[in-house]
Amino acid sequence: MATLHTVNKSPFATQTLLSCLGHAKAGDTVLLIEDGVYGAAGGTGLADAVAGLGGAVTLAVMAPDLRARGIDEGRLMDGVKTVDYAGFVELAASHDRTQAWL
Repeated sequence: MATLHTVNKSPFATQTLLSCLGHAKAGDTVLLIEDGVYGAAGGTGLADAVAGLGGAVTLAVMAPDLRARGIDEGRLMDGVKTVDYAGFVELAASHDRTQAWL
């Protein structure tokens, strides 16, 4: 059973993303939305935490939220998947359940 985890808080303001990553299981997807997209930036301490997952968990980010915050996709850490709203719907439909991390 795969879970789609959504994180909407900046990892530089809360520990929500780190907590989510600690609970995510192999086959799960973590989707960063709203201010959560800051967690996908490369060259931060969070990049080490994501790299430690060894690719077992997919990290995705909402492209419209990146653009709204002026973040260029070239600044994302390696392996991050960008999705649009239709991609968000596909992720929700392809996972058994969704967990929102607030």
